[in-house]
Amino acid sequence: MHTFEESQQTTASIKNLPGFDTNHPPDPKLIDTCVHCGFCLSTCPSYRVLGKEMDSPRGRIYLMDAINEGEIALNQATAQHFDSCLGCLACVSTCPSGVQYDKLISATRHQVERNYSRNWFDQIFRQLIFSLFPYPHRLRILLIPLYIYQKLGLPKLVRATGLLKHLSPRLAAMESILPQLSWQSLFKADFPDLIPAQGQKRYRVGMILGCVQRLFFSPVNAATARVLTANGCEVVIPKSQGCCAALPEHQGQTAQAQSLARQMIDSFADTDVDYVIINAAGCGHTLKEYGHILADDPEYAQKAREFASKVRDVQEFLAEVGLTATLSPLTDTPLTMVYQDACHLLHGQKISVQPRQILKQIPNVQLREPIDATLCCGSAGVYNMLQPEVAEELGIQKAQNLVNTGAQLIASANPGCSLQIRKYLQAQGEDIPLMHPMELLDLSIRGEKLSINL
Repeated sequence: MHTFEESQQTTASIKNLPGFDTNHPPDPKLIDTCVHCGFCLSTCPSYRVLGKEMDSPRGRIYLMDAINEGEIALNQATAQHFDSCLGCLACVSTCPSGVQYDKLISATRHQVERNYSRNWFDQIFRQLIFSLFPYPHRLRILLIPLYIYQKLGLPKLVRATGLLKHLSPRLAAMESILPQLSWQSLFKADFPDLIPAQGQKRYRVGMILGCVQRLFFSPVNAATARVLTANGCEVVIPKSQGCCAALPEHQGQTAQAQSLARQMIDSFADTDVDYVIINAAGCGHTLKEYGHILADDPEYAQKAREFASKVRDVQEFLAEVGLTATLSPLTDTPLTMVYQDACHLLHGQKISVQPRQILKQIPNVQLREPIDATLCCGSAGVYNMLQPEVAEELGIQKAQNLVNTGAQLIASANPGCSLQIRKYLQAQGEDIPLMHPMELLDLSIRGEKLSINL
């Protein structure tokens, strides 16, 4: 039997366990909305791969509550379960109780980064990611030696030996998703500050170039600008814009995310745009969350809300305002296509019907639907570099499900998804073309046929 004094000492020691600080911990009121019904389990990609209760939304909510109450510590044993979450938000769409898991996991991730000390390798690897990927000019410098690495044919040797994967699965994952680089894509001239509308001007819109999109998928940005101008939009592209803050925000890097958000808002200040257009799903979700990210900033809180109210995914925007440009067939025969739902479009922004509406307006296009369409591909920002084993299993499943539709072409509206899916299509020996919907619309508007093997 414990004495009363011993019980009090035990309780005090529990309450002093390392845990969350008082700066926006997971909201107990939101935690209490979870009735632990388990509907989220079948839709959660990490639970489906790992099979552990604590790697499900329900399990993580248990952990959040216990840490809030001082019953368990925020340490390696608990942090690993928060790290295993892809942040795909499928559980938010599925939950019959309306649990706002997105707000809970976001708050928790910021707490983890402030209050949990990672091992030295984890710290260095994460620092490498967050010092490079959100800064296109820095990343471009790194890509020069990687371009040479590819031109020398070294990727085949490195991957065939498996040496890098043996030394570090994370570095191997980073190397394996690197797309084929070209000198032109790395050093292509910047877009002009203003691109006039073709014909009668309907809207004045700002366009965000992104980080990964800007360097690895520059043709997508060019196609997006052409589609917007062809449909009566004057396009404003401030050169001062940087990263949207998606990568650091999704991983709890509070100060960096807030700094990048302020820079983006300042870039579009006084541009007098009707809308701010983005063509990458993950970026769009974060841009729409600026009001939350800068809620405690007295100078930027209102600016952030006003900015977020103008943000539109390009497919969402075009479906809303309507296409005015004439569309031509991309092929002389029916073209079967499968649209890949990016999680932060489908679950984060509730955009699913609009991309399909747009693609179906292209003559001869026939859309097919994959099984498990809502299952995350495993990219999830930088998740496939931080948690490569889980990401690999999800990537294999996603690629196979898309192949099984028998479609001739895959349409993907997020750069991370595109890199992940291409990797696992190639691993399965499949050569199905993958393009952004804006590239397809651009070709259709210009009356050009697809120049790829179908």
